[in-house]
Amino acid sequence: MSLRHIEAFRAVMVSGSMTEAARRMHTSQPQVSRLIGQLEKIAQFALFSRKGSRLTATLDGTRFYKEVEKTFVGLAGLESAAAGICAFSAGRLTVAAMPRLAGGLLARVVAQFKTRHPDVMVSIQSGNAGAIHDSVSSGMCDLGLALLSEDSPGVQVEPVLAMNCVAVLPRGHRLARLKALGAEHFGGEPFISFSGGTALRNRIDLLFADAEVQRALVDEASLGASICAMVGAGLGLGIVNPLAATEETGQGGIEVRPLLHALPVTAALLYPQYHSRTRLVDLFARYARQLILKEMGHLGTPVSAMPGEDSTA
Repeated sequence: MSLRHIEAFRAVMVSGSMTEAARRMHTSQPQVSRLIGQLEKIAQFALFSRKGSRLTATLDGTRFYKEVEKTFVGLAGLESAAAGICAFSAGRLTVAAMPRLAGGLLARVVAQFKTRHPDVMVSIQSGNAGAIHDSVSSGMCDLGLALLSEDSPGVQVEPVLAMNCVAVLPRGHRLARLKALGAEHFGGEPFISFSGGTALRNRIDLLFADAEVQRALVDEASLGASICAMVGAGLGLGIVNPLAATEETGQGGIEVRPLLHALPVTAALLYPQYHSRTRLVDLFARYARQLILKEMGHLGTPVSAMPGEDSTA
């Protein structure tokens, strides 16, 4: 007994004729007749009584049809389940991002994603780069979005946009007349740096040490936004990632200039190193990458897209 036999029998029961059943199955009436005949031999009872061209289901045929319908209801349930899996129904994602990204760009990624996949629950966590790394490497988060200034062992890193840090100055500062600043321009200037022990702080300190330039370190902050706010208040100069500088420029009080030295920072997606990435994670990452390049692309150079990046969700 094959599925084709059952399909033919069900089509005849539903339509009431061999001819209509053949049309629905995109086959010939003789073929449907053969299938019904074969099914009756296999079942060892008559499914239909025939009076001329009319078919009437026998009692046994009617009982058999009820069992067939139970099977097709089950198949419909499987189709529904498959459609739900395909559409990520009841799916869940936990995404970690640095505060500046979590409250802005990542929120917009989620909004775009949920227009196409409204049933997916997305949970956003925020923290500094170290916290993002730990959340992703431990598997507590499916995906991370961070600005990296050094290698990140323990996680899979997908670079998206390569950028260079910039100098921030109080509006009207005498150095603002320059188109770009080198390390030598910071000599003796009040300087607001990142908190000690961070990767970017170490690289900035090394830059000035190599250039043999002495700054007057007056304050520290853990976030680029805080440094920009302190610079805007006239407390000194600073060096931050270009995203922080660009967003804080709109608040007034600061001016931004390129650095003549390379202090690279990369906008990247982070994944747990030892976890297989699901279709849902890959799809969300595609949305994130596209929005990063759209909104931040002017700040740096896009890194080559991953295979399949151009596909749409």
